Parts: sequence; C-alpha cells; structure tokens
Amino acid sequence: MNVHAASLRLVLVTLAVLTMPEPAAAEQDVFASANIGAWCIVPFDPVHRGPEERAAMLQRLGIVNFAYDWRDENIPTFDAEIEAMARHGITITGWWYPQHSQPVLDALKRHGIHPQLWVCGARVPGTDAPGDPARVAREAARILPYARDARAVGSSVALYNHREPWCEDQDNQIAVIEQLRKDGVDNVGIVFNFHHWRGDLAGFAALFKRMQPYLLAVNLNGMPADTRSYPSVRFIGTDASELTMMQVIRQSGWSGPVGILHERPSLDAEQSLAHSLSGLAWLRKELTAPGSGGPKPTEEALLAAPVGPPTAH
Repeated sequence: MNVHAASLRLVLVTLAVLTMPEPAAAEQDVFASANIGAWCIVPFDPVHRGPEERAAMLQRLGIVNFAYDWRDENIPTFDAEIEAMARHGITITGWWYPQHSQPVLDALKRHGIHPQLWVCGARVPGTDAPGDPARVAREAARILPYARDARAVGSSVALYNHREPWCEDQDNQIAVIEQLRKDGVDNVGIVFNFHHWRGDLAGFAALFKRMQPYLLAVNLNGMPADTRSYPSVRFIGTDASELTMMQVIRQSGWSGPVGILHERPSLDAEQSLAHSLSGLAWLRKELTAPGSGGPKPTEEALLAAPVGPPTAH
C-alpha cells in the first residue's frame, strides 16, 4: 500500500470511529458529537473553500453544527452558504454579527433560520471599573439595537468575549444582560470562548455557576496552566487546563451548543478541525474515566499525524 492510500485509509477509519453512533446515555453528554459545531473557519481557511466545499468538509468530519464567521466578501454567498449547510444536514447555530447588517437579517428571514447573533465588545477600549454603572448603561444601550435585530428574525444575541477587556469579563456581561432585562429585553445571553478568557482557574467553577443562567454557547480551546495569560489558539486536549474547565461544564448540567475552532490560517481547516476532534475524543474518555484515554495528545504529535491527502479545490 502506497503512502497516499495508507494516509487516506487512516483518515477514513478515524472519521468512522469519531462519527459512529454513540450509546443513548453518551449522547446526553454536552461534549457528544451531536452537540459539536465548528467555528472560525471562513476567513482563516487557506484553502478558501466555498459554501458547498465547506459544508461537504464538515459532513465528512461528522460535524453537524456550524457558526458562521463571515466577512464582507462573503455577503453575496449568504444564500448559498445556508442552502449548502441544509443539503449536508448541518445546522447553523451561530452567526457573527459585528454590526447591524441588513443582508444578514434578510438572508435569515428568507430561509427561516434562527441562529444566535454573536456580538463582541466595544471597538474602543475603555478603562472603566468592573461593574461601573455608567458603563453598564452604555453597553446596554449599545446592545439594544442588536437585540431588536435578533428579535426580528426570532433569534437571540450572544455576547462574545472578545476585543475589549471590560466586555471580556463575564460579570460585566451579566450586569449588561440584567440591565437589558430590567428594560424588558430578554433575548440576550453569553457565548463563552475559552480562547478569550483570562481568568483564574481556581475560580472557574464559581464563575461558571454565575454565568450558567445566561449561557447560550461555549467554544473550546487548549488552555495553558496559567489561565490568566491570554491563550493562543491550540488544539483542544493538548494543553493543561481545558480538561478541568470541561469537567466543570459537564458537572453543571448545562447543555447548550459547543464549538471547536479553526482560526489557524497556516493550516487547512479540515486538518485543523480533525486534530481538535481527536483531542476531544481523548478528553471525553478522560472525563468519563481518568487515565482511560491513553497518552495525552500534543500539538506536535497531532500535526505530524496523517489525516488524509489535501483536499483538491
């Protein structure tokens, strides 16, 4: 068997194992394959896949949910994106929403889909104190038009911890959401991203408990031993702290959608997602029975492992 054929056989066997039906009890797991989506693909994939190619890739990987991270050049293909995902049995659970965008709202209305609109922090960094009432009021006023946009398409806003430190703090996000609720706005929550969190691991369980009533989605990432330092994008399962954080999430009983991200522009998105799926498979074993997953994955080992021939486009 030549190297090309052996490599292809390995990826097919790996994906068959990752996507085979799981026992009913296992499917209740928040980290089960049926609850996993892909994120941060479109602007970061050096292969530059189009909608159909992207949807086919996700289907090959057994990924059934998708959060759409788009740029202006993707606006003409919004309909094609939605239609391709539907053809391949993939649900669009989140949609990046950096500002009011009528083309987004129009596309969602045309197709009758209701993904969460993911809205990040303010564009201009501030120096406001945590929980500052004036800043809370300003942020609530900033988010209100997004909440109205989401309401118009039967959806919710998920505050995305990125861009500006005050808005990356979950307690500040909670304060904003509570202010909006006082004003009668009840369709705003939180999407929590491991890769933009800079908190103390020892306090994560308490933070998650505070955040849980507002939590709409979680995106995973490898997390360093010192979670107070800004993490880089790494394959899940290869770092020191994500196992502990995921244990907290599983034990909480929270059951919303979970994402794995690409955001590695030097690496084919299919390979990147496949490596994180391998890390996730190891993590799930360790969460169920510590020590049962075998050797801990490493970035180097995953990158060296064959995952099939490059996809031709």
